[in-house]
Amino acid sequence: MRKVVFPAAGLGTRFLPVTKAQPKEMLPLVDKPIIQYGVEEAVASGIANIIIVTGRGKNAIEDHFDVNIELESFLLQRGKTELLDEIRQISNMINVAYVRQGEPLGLGHAVLVTAELVGDEPFAVILADDVIDASPPALKQMIDVFEQVGGPVLAVERVPADQVSNYGIVDIDTSVNLGKGIHLVKDLVEKPKQDEAPSNLAIIGRYLLTPDIFPALRETASDRTGEIQLTDGLRRLLKERNIYAYEVEGTRHDTGNKLGYLKAVVYFALRRPDLREAFRDYLRLETLERG
Repeated sequence: MRKVVFPAAGLGTRFLPVTKAQPKEMLPLVDKPIIQYGVEEAVASGIANIIIVTGRGKNAIEDHFDVNIELESFLLQRGKTELLDEIRQISNMINVAYVRQGEPLGLGHAVLVTAELVGDEPFAVILADDVIDASPPALKQMIDVFEQVGGPVLAVERVPADQVSNYGIVDIDTSVNLGKGIHLVKDLVEKPKQDEAPSNLAIIGRYLLTPDIFPALRETASDRTGEIQLTDGLRRLLKERNIYAYEVEGTRHDTGNKLGYLKAVVYFALRRPDLREAFRDYLRLETLERG
């Protein structure tokens, strides 16, 4: 496993108006943009080759992971070596390539446009919206499972029954025991009604895929919205090979909606030694004052 794809061409409409001129992937969680958490997870999992799928108005992502000579010179002159080391680490820790999606035609299409860059080898997909705090990193956990089962692995999480219609849901073969949290997938259902969901195991933003997903996606028809869904491509691939689901151990934050984003900001601020006590005192005071 040598490459990770980051689909980042979406319009970010849930966060308008701020995302009119700024990619949602660049919204900060304390002092790092959302996408950097995913990139750091990939690096910590042993993968430094990053492919970012971008679109119009996403230049800020490229600038963030590029070298900024002027800023580095300024920090060096001011003796701010710790900050200098931190921003240099951003550009030094990865080999990054970019591909334009053109139009936001679905997650399946975003993965498909990376086919030439990925080549004929297994690869990972990280959806930056899902920020997962885990040790070992979520992606590393999945790589270990991939090496065990030898096939595509989807990260899943058990969600409340009233939330299954917000996710792709997997139907699993309960007669097969593959180890803790590892399941053989029988089917995938995109956003089922609560009473029709085959389980409460929701697909979250981590995938380990094999290159045969690309022909499967090419043969996948667009849905009623005109998009090619990755779930539909995986269902087609499931006819040809086994696919597995893994319940990742860690704390997931869905920063793709406003409430999830705010919760993530609080969570990561409280984990920072330089902010923890003062921020906790502030939250406690606000709670008491507002009764």
